[in-house]
This record gives sequence, structure tokens and C-alpha cells, in this order.
Amino acid sequence: MFALCGTTFTNNSFSEVSRCLAQSKPQRIVCAPVVVAAARSNAKPSDRNASFIAGTALKETVEIAPAVKEPKSTVIGGVGDLYCEETVNEEHTITPSAISVASGYSLLRDPRYNKGLAFNEKERDAHYLCGLLPPVVVDQELQVKNVMQNLRQYEVPLQKYMAITDLQERNENLFYKVVIDNVEELLPVIYTPTVGEACQKYGSIFRRPQGLFISLKDKGRVLEVLKNWPEKKVQVIVVTDGERILGLGDLGCQGMGIPVGKLSLYTALGGVHPSACLPVTIDVGTNNEKLLKDEFYIGLRQRRATGQEYAELLDEFMTAVKQIYGEKVLIQFEDFANHNAFDLLDKYSPSHLVFNDDIQGTASVVLAGLLAALKKVGETLAEQTFLFFGAGEAGTGIAELIALEMSKQTGAPLDETRKKIWLVDSKGLIVRSRMETLQHFKRPWAHEHEPVKDLVTAVNVIKPTVLIGSSGVGRTFTKEVVGAMASINEQPVIFALSNPTSQSECTAEEAYTWSEGQAIFASGSPFPPFEYKGKVFVSGQSNNAYIFPGFGLGLIISGAIRVHDDMLLAASEALAAEVTWEDFEKGLMYPPFSNIRKISARIAAKVAAKAYELGLATLRPQPENLVAFAESCMYSPSYHSYR
Repeated sequence: MFALCGTTFTNNSFSEVSRCLAQSKPQRIVCAPVVVAAARSNAKPSDRNASFIAGTALKETVEIAPAVKEPKSTVIGGVGDLYCEETVNEEHTITPSAISVASGYSLLRDPRYNKGLAFNEKERDAHYLCGLLPPVVVDQELQVKNVMQNLRQYEVPLQKYMAITDLQERNENLFYKVVIDNVEELLPVIYTPTVGEACQKYGSIFRRPQGLFISLKDKGRVLEVLKNWPEKKVQVIVVTDGERILGLGDLGCQGMGIPVGKLSLYTALGGVHPSACLPVTIDVGTNNEKLLKDEFYIGLRQRRATGQEYAELLDEFMTAVKQIYGEKVLIQFEDFANHNAFDLLDKYSPSHLVFNDDIQGTASVVLAGLLAALKKVGETLAEQTFLFFGAGEAGTGIAELIALEMSKQTGAPLDETRKKIWLVDSKGLIVRSRMETLQHFKRPWAHEHEPVKDLVTAVNVIKPTVLIGSSGVGRTFTKEVVGAMASINEQPVIFALSNPTSQSECTAEEAYTWSEGQAIFASGSPFPPFEYKGKVFVSGQSNNAYIFPGFGLGLIISGAIRVHDDMLLAASEALAAEVTWEDFEKGLMYPPFSNIRKISARIAAKVAAKAYELGLATLRPQPENLVAFAESCMYSPSYHSYR
């Protein structure tokens, strides 16, 4: 604990330091973020381990007021008043301290402000960096070139993941600059499919915490734990309980790689500032026996909590988030198991700004791909018959959004448009005779039909024009299944969405080969271009990263307080509009990722416009040019000058 201006702070309570320092005399202010150190009066002058970033730089020692008598039973600046908003003007206990400029060594180890060799000579002199860096000064572009040269030397994707993560922990701006400039090359590294392996081995490769871990041990004090996070102005939270990580199952606490990866994309692709992003893992245990026996596992060593105990912890978390960050913080649920994902979305949608990427994000990006594909073949959604293999949160979420868009286009009731969509789960075709045993989210898709047990038979009797896989089971679109689709349709649309690559229902090569080049194909994980009979096919990647960064940005710039289905439809339509005829000629149903930040800005503008139209936006007045406004709000990773 340390004290300034009559206010005592905990080690995490640094937000008021700058304002308090400004009230102290004598002092000389230098306008740049610098590192200072707070040490007790009995600390060694050379001890710089208590360093932190203050908003203002002090080039000289600041004199601190003498200690006052400590009142009994007084807690100041702790979890009850982290930012000292209620107590900053009161007199409180002061521990005798000395505030002085710390060595630039600490600045070099702060990822937000570190520029490495890009610090110029004036900055090195002003911020005590002379001698701590080699004499050469390089620009950020050369740093990016150097990073990419080093990354390309690694042959194992997980090694690249660890290397790029290490960069993020050293130099945040450079990390995002590298990702933005090389997004198509690095997206598979920082997210799917590599992030799946990273989560599986998270305990072994764990170096430095990048998010907030909330466990059952924190029940009753979640608000206190959240207040330990150093950033106050959080705009987006991605939270998981690790029970259904991609198609890999229950990875428990090691699912943290997913929120971290998603939020990296919120920043790189959607321009949300890194400091406004909070990754959270809710650790309620794991049923993965292998992890429970792994000596390097970093989570609770117990089986998963369920029922009331689970619900109470999640409710405490949701309440605390809203209490600390307010009505407009976006909470994105990620990789929850089906039985919790739908319940959480239904429960909190009326009271919180919540979004489930597995249900809603996947649905939006798939709908965009379908709209683009049908534009290419000159058909409409209403003319299609859809067959899903997989009836979990992704499959039913996609199906519902397709039905909503069909209803919007045709004016037909939702119950009617749902009849164009069929789902197959592990027990076969979902039909009305199974109604009593179906989970609630599958019941809208139970149509009148005789039972069908296998996928090939379902394809032959339903005769779908579009086949969508969201099963999480690899290689289930067999040669017989793809061949049946090709025999029914001149250009069958096949989406193999399951991640990671090992769980994809089929590969691009299989889809093109077994359909004899007829298929319009997209997948959840990337596949390389494939040549078939002299023609090169470039498959589209139906990656949620097309949608959620721009979608989240749209919610932020409008100050939206709730998510509405019409916002998801607007995002899908905006993304589909980005696909050009040049893209179609290459076989693509999605635009290149190289232009993703501009695409995200346009998606954000459409989402924001819909929020204003629905009366869900709180930031007034509405900007005249929402695209330009969105672009102006986006974070840039370029270095700033420190004077």
C-alpha cells in the first residue's frame, strides 16, 4: 500500500495517482506517460519492483505530506473504493513514502508504452533509457519486418503462437501493427486453428496472465476480484467457462486462450482499444480427466459445478460487471456448452448487452456467405432447402437467423420459413415424433417426416440445396454425402464449419474432388487453394472474425444497451455486400481479410444505424457519416512521441 495526497492506495489502485500528484508541491510535469515507482520510506533506493505507469511524468522527487494518525477500522482505496471516487477528498492515513522517477528499465517492460529500439534519442534521454538500449534507432516498419522474418523461421504453428504472444506481452503496439499488416498470414496463428492447440497445452506454455481468472473460490467476492483488473473503462468482455472449446471439448481453465484471442481480434480487426478489452475465464472445474491428472493444469482440480452453484456464480459475475462497468459494456459469451449457452443468452439478453459468438456470430457470418453465394448463382434464400448436420448452439443459431432473413425478405411468418430448414443431430433427422425427448432449442426444427438415422439418407430424402456442418465431428461429409449433394444440385453449397481443422466435416480438396468441381465451398478453418482439372479453387473461410469485431464496434460507437436480431441481419447484409464479382471468380464467398478493418468499419456503421433505428442507441446525436465516425474511433497501433 502507498499513499498520495491524503489518500491511501492499494497496489492496484493507480487511476487517481496522476490527479493526486498534480495537487502535490513542488513538482515539474513532463507531458508523457512514464514509469514511476512508489516505495515505502524504508525501501532501498534501488528497489524498482513496485513500478507502475502514471499518466504524468515527474522528473523530480515529489514531497509527500507527513503521516496522520490512522483512524480505527477505516479501509480506504481498497475493493470498496478502488478508484477513490468516494474518498479522494477526505483525509486518510498516509504511509510515509517517496515518489521518484524509476529507471527506464521499467518502461521497457511495460507492453503498452514500450517501443523497443524505436525510442528516439530525445525520448531515451528524457525517460532514462540511455545505455539500456543499443544506440541504433529504428522505425516501426523495420520492427515489423524483423518480427515477420523471425516468425517465418518457425515451422510449428504453436511455436509461432508462443512467439507472437511473447511480443504482445513486450510491445503491445508492435504486436497489433504486425497482425494488422499481415492479418491473412497471422489470423490462423493467433486464432483458429492454432489457438485450439494452445488451449490444450495452456498449462505447459503459460507464462504471464493475460486476463482475469474467476473461480468457485471467489464466490461471494467476485466484485472484489473484478476490481483487481487495472483498467476502469472496459467496453468489451469475452468470457468462457471452458466447457466447449472449439470442437475440442472441456478444457476448463485452459480455455482462457479463447477470450484472449478473440479480444486480440477485437483490437486488430475492429479497432477496439486494447485497454478497453477484458478476457475472463470462469473456472468451475473440469470433467476432463486428463487435465485433472495433469501436473501442469492451472485450474481447479475438481469436477464441474452445475445447477444452483454454477448459476449463482455466473449471476454474481454478471451483476458485478454491470455494477463496475455500466450498462453499455458488451459481454460476449464464448464456448459455453449447449445446455448453458442458450440459457445464459435467454436469461441476460433482457437486462445486459450480451452476445454469444457461437450462436449469433456464427449465424451472422454464415448468413453473409449464403447471401453472397446465392447472389453469385442468381437465387434467393426462399428458393433453398437447408440441411444441417449438427443441432447445437451454432447449428440452431444459424438456422434461426436464416429463417429470420427469409421472413424479412418474403414477409412470410417465421414458422413457415423454418419449414425450409432441416437439422440432423446424433440421433438422426429431427422430426416431430421425437418432440418429447428434444432439448428446447431443437423443438422449432422438428417437422413432420418419418425418422431418418444417417446423413446420406437424409440428403437423399430431403434433397437440400445447401448442406451446413456444425457438428464438431471431423470427416462426416463423406464421399457418399458430397456425391449425393452433387447429384441433386448443379452447384451444391457446402459449408464445413467445425473447428479446428481436424474437426472439419470435410476438407476443401474433398469437397471439390467428390463434387467434381461443382461445389461452392466454405469452411470454419482455412484450407489452401486446390487445383482440380486445371482450375484453381480458393475456398472461403466462414470465420466469425468477419463479424464480431465490427459488430462490437458498432455497439460501442452507438452506445447500444441491448442486442437485437435485426442488428445481426444488418451485419450479415453488410458483409455480403463486400464480396465482389472478382471474389466470385476466385470461388470466394467472403472478401479478402486484407481489407478487414475497412470492412469492420462498414459493418459497425450498419449495426450502429440499426441501433439508432430501433431506439437502442444512447450516444446522441447520431453522427451523419457513421462509416467515417467508426473509422475515426478505431485504435491505431502507430507509436506516439513521448516528450
